Amino acid sequence: MKILVIGGAGYIGSHVSRALLDKQYAVVVYDNLSRGCKENLFNEAEFIQADILDYASLEKAMSTGIDAIVHLAAYKAAGESMVEPEKYAVNNITGTINIINAASHCGIKRIIFSSSAAVYGEPKYLPIDEKHPLNPENFYGFTKLEIERFLEWYDRLRGIRYSALRYFNAAGYDPRGRIKGLERNPENLLPVVMEVACGMRKKLCIFGDDYDTRDGTGLRDYIHVTDLAEAHVLALEYIVKNIKSLVVNLGSENGVTVKEMLDKARQITGKLIPAEVVPRRKGDTATVLAASAYAKKILGWEARHSDIDTLIRSTWEVYKRL
Repeated sequence: MKILVIGGAGYIGSHVSRALLDKQYAVVVYDNLSRGCKENLFNEAEFIQADILDYASLEKAMSTGIDAIVHLAAYKAAGESMVEPEKYAVNNITGTINIINAASHCGIKRIIFSSSAAVYGEPKYLPIDEKHPLNPENFYGFTKLEIERFLEWYDRLRGIRYSALRYFNAAGYDPRGRIKGLERNPENLLPVVMEVACGMRKKLCIFGDDYDTRDGTGLRDYIHVTDLAEAHVLALEYIVKNIKSLVVNLGSENGVTVKEMLDKARQITGKLIPAEVVPRRKGDTATVLAASAYAKKILGWEARHSDIDTLIRSTWEVYKRL
């Protein structure tokens, strides 16, 4: 099968491309390199540098015998989405409509979509499963939920089967060291910790230490990006085999606090990693944990690399070069 990986030069996209190549799929990476980087491209994969807002380029790319699409081309900073909703509306929603329409025109019936746990909003109960109410609290989460709804309609009207994979907190790097391109201007905890360890930032800001958690700092469900990538392959194989769409959570089901991540990073890197407690951020919650039983049942998937040591060690192997 020939798979078009849109956003395949990015952090998650490059790991998904690698997982597909490892399973002997033919891969075509489609990326505008605004967030991704050439260092994340593989010789075995074809590369098309183009934008998802360029409908003609999408249609041209899809008319080359593509059997399925993996869509990871989205802006993803929740805070930024609340300040620049226009940017997120155009790229995430308009860009995805272009992708879906081009797929429909080219007769492509399979789409794997990078969704997010942000579609749930404030947890009503823990752990969060797929039946949890959908109530995004930021515009980024809203765009992901709207895209899921578009996909549901195109399933009904055009027979396009899709997998919407609701990630929790992606972290880590390929344990085999094959991916080395860094995220640009990261906002997630672990890469920020690494940037402090490398001297790229002066300190880590801990947003609140008075939450109802075991050490007062926010607790999150971190999933290794390699586990995420493997889930994309399994989700593709599921919809090919069953001709049926799928919405599923992807998380480790284990929580790590900010302080635990920081302490373990100090231990592994041997760096001081200065940190300062600052006021809470609006919209942050004490605890977010995933329920991934459905992914295990339906896909036979499990988070095999998502322990805190592997998350930090695989990331430090990339950052310590700086």
